[in-house]
Amino acid sequence: MEINYPEIGICGLSCRLCPRYQTGAASKCNGCKSSDRMAVGCPFITCAIKRVGVEFCWDCRANESCEKWRKHRGTGKEHDSFKSYQKLEDDISFIRAKGIKAYDEQQRTRESLLLRLLNEFNEGRSGSYYCVATTVMDINELRDSLEEATIKSRALSIKEKAKIMHSVLDSIALKKGYCLHLRRLE
Repeated sequence: MEINYPEIGICGLSCRLCPRYQTGAASKCNGCKSSDRMAVGCPFITCAIKRVGVEFCWDCRANESCEKWRKHRGTGKEHDSFKSYQKLEDDISFIRAKGIKAYDEQQRTRESLLLRLLNEFNEGRSGSYYCVATTVMDINELRDSLEEATIKSRALSIKEKAKIMHSVLDSIALKKGYCLHLRRLE
């Protein structure tokens, strides 16, 4: 079957905003539907792509009654893995309302903002934090944050730049009630 959106997970997660997708390390993942991941598989690859022949769970005729997808989405409301699931339900609603092409364009915009954060404000310890922020926050908030932190951090060290960016993002998160860290199962 033809894969049209390799950077969008079968379940609706955006690979572009995942720390494992953005890393330069050996643990780099090239997306949920990359040849490496397809070979290893996951329950959604096995079911949707290999068994049913659809690229996304919401394209399956059994999506409304699928216990596996329902459980995944339910767990995502409370917990994350290595990737933030906080906006999964909103993203699925967006896709259903506006289509996968519009979602893909939105995720490309988010990824470009993430790359700026990683290239200009990452002291080596903020990658996951920035991935969560670009997943959770509004695009205009991210743009404004980048502009503010850029102005405030001219001629500073990367460590100081990261501190300023964290402060700007944390301030917005506090006001809006965003969670800018991965919510781990305990």
